[in-house]
Amino acid sequence: MGLNIAIIGYGSLIWDLDDLETHVAGPWHRGAGPHLPVEFSRISPKRLQALVLVVDDAAEAPSPTSVIASVRTHLDDAVTDLARRERCPPEKLGFAAKGGRHRVGRSAPAMAAVEAWLANSLYDAAVWTELDGNFTHITGEAFSLVAAEAYLRMLTGDSLAEAWRYIEFAPEETNTPLRRHMRAQDWWRALTYERSGKKAKGDAG
Repeated sequence: MGLNIAIIGYGSLIWDLDDLETHVAGPWHRGAGPHLPVEFSRISPKRLQALVLVVDDAAEAPSPTSVIASVRTHLDDAVTDLARRERCPPEKLGFAAKGGRHRVGRSAPAMAAVEAWLANSLYDAAVWTELDGNFTHITGEAFSLVAAEAYLRMLTGDSLAEAWRYIEFAPEETNTPLRRHMRAQDWWRALTYERSGKKAKGDAG
């Protein structure tokens, strides 16, 4: 008997299914997924060095996620679909199923949250993205609001435009401390005014 499988999204996956589009059914259920610790703490080469969302155990508070149904009925197929969309190996994804099958990802809090959510959902299994946060590795500084803003201020041209687009077009329910911090900065609000109405193509999750 096949499984009912949920794809969990918290970032650009919600507005840009890309390769996953033909492998899901129905709409996104916004804010209906497990609350996961996420923050804009990954520097993404794919997104011109913009800061993008990743599962981050150091996040101040968990954020609501969204879910969409996979058309797949086998967990391995759903994992392959999401890995293809994210252009990453399957090892960079988390997955869990009722009855105990799961991959021990790098985030134990995320796994616990998904398993608790699954237990009270109509789904049998779930898959989500767990790319590494690499801010400290690339910049040499621990991620913080001050360090992240300083990094964003260093970006120019298309890199800055992509950084603005990703943060501004992330789901509103993903209201992380960095997003709130940036929206309080005059220079960032000026970018928002200049670029309003221009939609982003995003990154993981």
